[in-house]
Amino acid sequence: QMQLVESGGGLVQAGGSLRLSCAASVRSLSNYAMGWFRQAPGKEREFVSAISRSGDSTFYADSMKLRFTVSRDNTKNTVYLQMSNLKPEDTAVYSCAASALMAPDYKTPIEYRYWGQGTQVTVSS
Repeated sequence: QMQLVESGGGLVQAGGSLRLSCAASVRSLSNYAMGWFRQAPGKEREFVSAISRSGDSTFYADSMKLRFTVSRDNTKNTVYLQMSNLKPEDTAVYSCAASALMAPDYKTPIEYRYWGQGTQVTVSS
C-alpha cells in the first residue's frame, strides 16, 4: 500500500511562487504515472498536471500550462509541482495521485489508485 505525502503548500501573495513536493513510500516510483489535482471549497476536484512514469511526458490543464511545471525524481521517489505567477483563483487543496495503469487518462481522477491527503495553497490578492 503506497502512501503519498504532499508538502510545500502555504500562503503566498498573488504573483508569487511555491513548489509542492509529493513523497511516495514505495520501492520504485518509476512504476507509476503521477498526477496533481486540486479542489477549492465548494468546487469539484480539478486536474492540474501529470507526468509519465519516466518523466518524458508531461500534461497540464490549459489554465496552468504556462505557469506550472511538473517534474519527478524517481531516485528520490518524489514528484514536484513548481507553481509561479500564482493567482487568487489557484487557492485550493492540492493533492498528488499515483496510477499503476500503463496508459492512464491522466486527467481523470478514477485512473489513479493512490492519493495523498493534500496540502493547502492560499493565494492572497
